[in-house]
Amino acid sequence: MKDASYWLTALFILGSMCCTVSANMLLKLGAMRPGFGGFWPFTIVNGYVVMGAVIFVLAFLLYIMVLRRMPLNVAQAIFSLQFVLVIVAANWFLSEPMNGLRWLGIFLISIGLLVVIASMGQEATSRVG
Repeated sequence: MKDASYWLTALFILGSMCCTVSANMLLKLGAMRPGFGGFWPFTIVNGYVVMGAVIFVLAFLLYIMVLRRMPLNVAQAIFSLQFVLVIVAANWFLSEPMNGLRWLGIFLISIGLLVVIASMGQEATSRVG
């Protein structure tokens, strides 16, 4: 049975990834709209961009909590799932096109993630034995 620390780490991972995906969607929406002002950088700043930046900060803080609980190489491997999630979200919510090569790339990233997860189980077993 998993302890509370395991589930808290999983919650931090899920929260950080959801924030990152949401922030990317907001930044894209903001990039397609005019900014608040007439000169740079205010020409690119609007409500969507500000909300996206704030949510990225929240993702950053949650990611720090993840790094307190697991090795960086494992965290980065798990967080590679963000690439997949952002691409799929852009397709679903922003109607961005997807071709076969992109789907193949998503599949390969997913397989790599499964390999890393399997290796985490082997590390735990080898430490015990």
